[in-house]
Amino acid sequence: MKAGIHPDYKDLNVTCSCGHTFVTRSTMGKDAFHVEVCSQCHPFYTGKQKVLDTAGRIDKFKQKFGKFAR
Repeated sequence: MKAGIHPDYKDLNVTCSCGHTFVTRSTMGKDAFHVEVCSQCHPFYTGKQKVLDTAGRIDKFKQKFGKFAR
């Protein structure tokens, strides 16, 4: 890396709307950053994600376009 051309990375405090806080590094000039969703409250990471009825959609697709899928 060339010296003197890269921005300085500083510690940045991130706060989620659920109350979880963590520290990361960034080139932002701010000291704090607010996010609405983090890995502590996002349904995908917490295991509370709703499963869609994809079987019904797939069957409907096969009924509609199944005769053309050869």
